[in-house]
Amino acid sequence: MTEYKSDLLTLLASRGYIHQLTDATGLDALAAKQVVPGYIGFDATAPSLHIGSLVQIMMLRRLQQAGHKPIVVMGGGTTKVGDPSGKDESRKMLDDAAIAGNIASIRRVFERFLTFGDGETDAVMVNNADWLESLEYIPFLRDIGPHFTINRMMTFDSVKLRLDREQPLTFLEFNYMILQAYDFMELSRRYDCRLQMGGSDQWGNIVNGIELSRRIDGTELFGLTTPLMTTADGAKMGKTASGAVWLNEDQLSAYDYWQFWRNTDDRDVGRFLRLFTDLPLDEIARLEALEGAEINEAKKVLADATTALCRGEDAAKEAAETARRTFEEGAGGEALPDMTVSGSIGILDALTGLGLCASKGEARRLIKGGGARIDGEKVDDENAVVPVGAAPVKISAGKKKHGLLNPA
Repeated sequence: MTEYKSDLLTLLASRGYIHQLTDATGLDALAAKQVVPGYIGFDATAPSLHIGSLVQIMMLRRLQQAGHKPIVVMGGGTTKVGDPSGKDESRKMLDDAAIAGNIASIRRVFERFLTFGDGETDAVMVNNADWLESLEYIPFLRDIGPHFTINRMMTFDSVKLRLDREQPLTFLEFNYMILQAYDFMELSRRYDCRLQMGGSDQWGNIVNGIELSRRIDGTELFGLTTPLMTTADGAKMGKTASGAVWLNEDQLSAYDYWQFWRNTDDRDVGRFLRLFTDLPLDEIARLEALEGAEINEAKKVLADATTALCRGEDAAKEAAETARRTFEEGAGGEALPDMTVSGSIGILDALTGLGLCASKGEARRLIKGGGARIDGEKVDDENAVVPVGAAPVKISAGKKKHGLLNPA
């Protein structure tokens, strides 16, 4: 591993965040002598971010832990355009009210990971609509357009991949990389922001912003990207068979969030502990060296620590206790998804009503594959009726998803 002088790059490198740096020596020297404001942008396409964004949130947390200033840029403007990076189709258009509501909802998660305020290293959240929506089209094209060539823009993966798949790329989306570059220059002017961070798919957009600021303002800016976040089996981080793993509690229960981390592949435990928790590196080294059944203890530590960061200590403890009761004692836990039933309910309605299956078709396939259980007993008949008497009934979809039918 490269040896750095600054606490910032030493911390980021030791925990596995660094993939590319535009000027490692320059950024290292700057971070060693002064507070460096750095930003990451997040578009507000939904009321919550999911864990595909968590490594970026943790990067901002590390920036603050190392004594620097995180700037969270919410894309009130760019959400209306759509980042084509990694996308196969155009983004659904949202109105101003929906975007504002999403930003307010997303902020709640950032407040768990970062300390906001007016201090030198306190985090700030800004909205790029504040400067993008006041731009006049012709002056913007005249002043900024000459610094971008179509030839170069066509070489970026975000454009090439869409065209190679013969999928439409609108002129609106084509502008995204120019607007993101302009964001970096504007943040440099307004907040003395010197660093943009992001996933590896953002490398081209980050370099564009650095070059634009150098050409127009003569300012030296820096870029840093993280590796592509995939699990050990090659799946994209944040994608599961049952859908996205949302960070906001009103989108996903603390129990389901805890359970996601508890089900981490053995090969990912050490890496995820370094990226997504604040545990000391020597403790992480001890945990990832565990073998056989003992690795499950490391997974519980991972689940506890990640859930405490995102949902709070109380939610983490409750989720862990629910899991213990459900899987170790065979009892129901209060934090499992539940529904009240008067008398009885069909198994298909139970599976969908508890959110264990997204549709009755999915529930039928689960039953056909032998994955549905009533109080631990396998269900073979999709027309089965579940009687709910005096005690709750546990419904299971596979080994890891459970819910409770409570008597009325």
